[in-house]
Amino acid sequence: MTRSRTRLPSAPRHAPAASQRASESEPESASEPEQLFLPGFEPSHAAWQKAYGESGAAARNPRNRSGIEIAPLYTPADWDSTRYMADLGHPGGPPMTRGIYPSMYRGRTWTQRQLIGFGLPEDFNRRLRTLIDHGVNAASLIPCNSVYRGLDADAVPPVLLGTCGTVVNTVDDMAACYEGIPLGDFSTALNDPSPFTLLALLLNVADRRGVPRARISGTSNQSDYLSHFVSNHMFFRIALPGARRILTDHIAYALEALPRWNPLSVVGQHMQQAGATPAEAMGLTLSSAIQYAEDCIARGMAADAILPRFTFFFDISISFFEEIAKFRAGRRIWQRVVRERFGARNPKSWRFKFHAQTSGVDLTREQPLNNIARVAVQAMAGIFGGLQSLHTDAYDEALSVPSEEAARIAVATQNILKEEAHLTEVIDPLGGAYYVETLTGEMEAAIEAVMGRIEEAGGMYRAVETGLVQRMIGASALAWQERVESGAQTVVGVNRYRLEEAGDEARPAPASAPAFRPPPPEIMARQVARLEAHKRARSADAVRRGLDGLARAAESEGENVFAAVIEAIGAGATHGEVCARLRAVYGKGEPLIVP
Repeated sequence: MTRSRTRLPSAPRHAPAASQRASESEPESASEPEQLFLPGFEPSHAAWQKAYGESGAAARNPRNRSGIEIAPLYTPADWDSTRYMADLGHPGGPPMTRGIYPSMYRGRTWTQRQLIGFGLPEDFNRRLRTLIDHGVNAASLIPCNSVYRGLDADAVPPVLLGTCGTVVNTVDDMAACYEGIPLGDFSTALNDPSPFTLLALLLNVADRRGVPRARISGTSNQSDYLSHFVSNHMFFRIALPGARRILTDHIAYALEALPRWNPLSVVGQHMQQAGATPAEAMGLTLSSAIQYAEDCIARGMAADAILPRFTFFFDISISFFEEIAKFRAGRRIWQRVVRERFGARNPKSWRFKFHAQTSGVDLTREQPLNNIARVAVQAMAGIFGGLQSLHTDAYDEALSVPSEEAARIAVATQNILKEEAHLTEVIDPLGGAYYVETLTGEMEAAIEAVMGRIEEAGGMYRAVETGLVQRMIGASALAWQERVESGAQTVVGVNRYRLEEAGDEARPAPASAPAFRPPPPEIMARQVARLEAHKRARSADAVRRGLDGLARAAESEGENVFAAVIEAIGAGATHGEVCARLRAVYGKGEPLIVP
């Protein structure tokens, strides 16, 4: 007996983006892909739809944070698997959806790059050594807020020092941070906004130790001045034109002298934590990367020289599948942009390398131990999304700098996911899932829509200069807050499932893990005294010559400003003095505040 076969629609519910269709080798007039046949699909699907409609389930579909409607069920009718090579391919090759390396975590797991920063340089060193013992294989140095503001420790009240990061003003401070750490064999990310004084300090430490600068590896993790202008005003030290010049010089210097250093990290995290949806955060980040690439190419750098050194930094919210789709879609878009727009031919240029951090915005002061579960979910989303390095937040980060116990749990979370849950064994394990592939395509379209708005505005530099990006993020932030306040979005322990006993909100941390205490003022007073001793002991003439040389480079057309920063630091200048001199040339950073 012959069995009947039902032919599925030849096109999925989400059609590929126009730019993707245009990039395929076949013209649009080519014959349709081979039709799929599933015996009994249509009557079975119709029966399910009827039963579902009668079940009392909500008739209205929810929407994710990016505004994409989520259906109750996804089937082969939603994603046409004959588009496998166009939409997925294989890891390590176009379209890069499934990962940027052929082996992904089978060959090498993600880097466990924990953020560290509090107190004195010696405190940073002690915490770093402890985390290395617990499995961390790279670090990210978080400086004190005074450093982010471009100031030395003697320019702010001691009570404010060391509460949110490590006080690092001099080469001696940086040497203490990495005492006993083999600089040539250890990757370090420096949260180091323009003019990149932390890297200048680190390079001078390497010079002291006889470690070639070419062996220093890591990332200038806060080099994205556009994200600072939009969303992280404390990091924005120097006016936009000056920040643009310094970053381009920084990238040029790294290309010539620091082969293992990534001079650019394009930061989507700031924008998402400021309120951008996941799709907006990805679209704005890719638009920033396009702007930086165009600036470098205009400076004379070759696309295939600079693009392999671009890295990205993202937030991972608790919207699990949306974050996975965000990363897969972003990877697909980036490889297409660098190949078609910039003509990149080096496969390393096509790689969308990114670090991700679990979202502190999703963590709550109420019932803080719930944050352990939130962080685990966020981390899994980043891993399934194909990240290259990961920071997992401590559960008490909504309260203070993490306590030592909470930091250990954050590291252990990654070890559990890797060693116990075996998340490293299959590459892109959710690839091919009807929901994931449909959502990836829909996120791709939403991301490209954001990029289109920025392109129409004249590019990312112009879009942030005029406030377009700030208004986009502000509108999304307000919409999200209204969802939480109305109860449309549940936040466990905040607007639902609250503990009824009195004093719950006043009891933010469990007794077994007391919140981190700020360093005593007398300790920070000693740090200020150490800074003053450094200033007395150095050669005033050498410092003057170094800072004057820095000013001349900044005012010149062709001298490299970052090279002059390194020279000034080597002459004994401090972080705050370098920032002050460049502010005098370029102007103080004044972010645009929009209503």
